[in-house]
Amino acid sequence: MSVLDARSLNRAALARQLLLDRADRPVPDAVAHLGGMQAQEPQEPFVGLWSRLRDFAPRALDDLLAGRRVVRTHLMRRTVHLVTAEDVLAWRSRHDAMLRGRVLGTYRRELAGVDLDELAAAGRAVLADGEPRSMGDLPPAPPGTDPVGAALVRRYLAAFGPAASADLRAWCGLAGLPAAVAAVRGELVAFRDERGRELLDLPDAPRPGPDAPAPVRFLPAFDNAVLGYQDRGRIIDDAHRGLSVTGARFVLVDGRVSATWTVEGDTVTVTPLRRLTRPERAQVVEEGRALASFLSEGDSDRVMVGAAPPP
Repeated sequence: MSVLDARSLNRAALARQLLLDRADRPVPDAVAHLGGMQAQEPQEPFVGLWSRLRDFAPRALDDLLAGRRVVRTHLMRRTVHLVTAEDVLAWRSRHDAMLRGRVLGTYRRELAGVDLDELAAAGRAVLADGEPRSMGDLPPAPPGTDPVGAALVRRYLAAFGPAASADLRAWCGLAGLPAAVAAVRGELVAFRDERGRELLDLPDAPRPGPDAPAPVRFLPAFDNAVLGYQDRGRIIDDAHRGLSVTGARFVLVDGRVSATWTVEGDTVTVTPLRRLTRPERAQVVEEGRALASFLSEGDSDRVMVGAAPPP
């Protein structure tokens, strides 16, 4: 079984996440390919798509949201994700048990004595402003089968592979996936990482070599390129992993988290997490100017890069 080193896994992840080369894809296709985009902060997917798509226009996503072709809803890990309407309708029933368990675990005291069926009916009544589309109307999967689980395995590997079963579980938060993995294993290829973990992948998915160039990319808060794995070492050092769950926005340099960024007024401010070489700093400034122009609708291209942390 072939062994993939950390740099090869990094390049594969970047390729699947559309972060090696900006893609010429319609926005719905990109959102579907990525398996959704974490979106508890509603503005963040705009930057995520700008970093992944050529000529991304914010109006395109606005129109899709207004037309309900993409939606923000609790799904994977019970976090808010931006997903296509087709995917949420196909996937929601498979997530129901997990979502219900996590909601009851979080709000058990508040829900004590509440009739949940009555509460759900009231919620549907509030949201009904046309033809009702209730998740409760979705047909359940036939007993003994898990077609949605199998589809999730394939979709996850398309966007994040090669990956371990533990990575898949960390991404979606679902139980019962070993059976789904077993059902599609015959379609997959297997590798090992340098620690000996088995990694599964789609046979024809891109796996660029470790020397593939990785341009500077600015990631939004909670981007799944970082959060979509149990083992996040392929893209972020353990020393900085805590930043990934606090809403920090990251800058990728040579494919790895190397700085954070914020917006202050009309300026994109970059805070390095390590010493940047002169060429790396120039690339960060160039991409940061493009981001500042995008965020300000062309009014500013100001970037400030701070000092490196002490050794």
